[in-house]
Amino acid sequence: MQDRQRWLAVRDLPAPARADIPALFRDSQTESAGLFEDGKLLACFIPQWEAIRRDEGLCLHLRCVHTLPDQPDDVTRLITLWASDYAARQGLPFVRAETLAAHPPDADPVAALLRRLTDMGWSVKSSGTGRKGDRAARLELAAERRSGLSVLIGCCLHAPGTVPDDRSSA
Repeated sequence: MQDRQRWLAVRDLPAPARADIPALFRDSQTESAGLFEDGKLLACFIPQWEAIRRDEGLCLHLRCVHTLPDQPDDVTRLITLWASDYAARQGLPFVRAETLAAHPPDADPVAALLRRLTDMGWSVKSSGTGRKGDRAARLELAAERRSGLSVLIGCCLHAPGTVPDDRSSA
């Protein structure tokens, strides 16, 4: 996370202003997830279950998504595939996330990022003040089972209040 935040700062790109993101991941009360390859942490995020609207059930919300700088879009694509599959396996209709947008969503560099995310299946639902008070673009991804994904991604994350079982594997 610190590497990503430095990378953003050097390029004068938006970075979280009101939260100590590394502290969130160090907090033992925070359930975080990581994407590893050969023991190297390529990405981390905080998966949370949140209410869609009153009395409409839950969705998976990916908070504080950080990737290791200078990684190809494949890392983001793997997170996208995993999140969509995992939400579907948990019976959730979709995944939500936010991305910082210090600029309007149609201005670079935010526009380029949002184009890549929409090409991966994310929809931009709105923009405005995010959860931490920063300007953000709100994203949504349909849940969809992806057979064979477990060959690429092993998953040991489980839904709150459950114990891991075969259904939790991506």
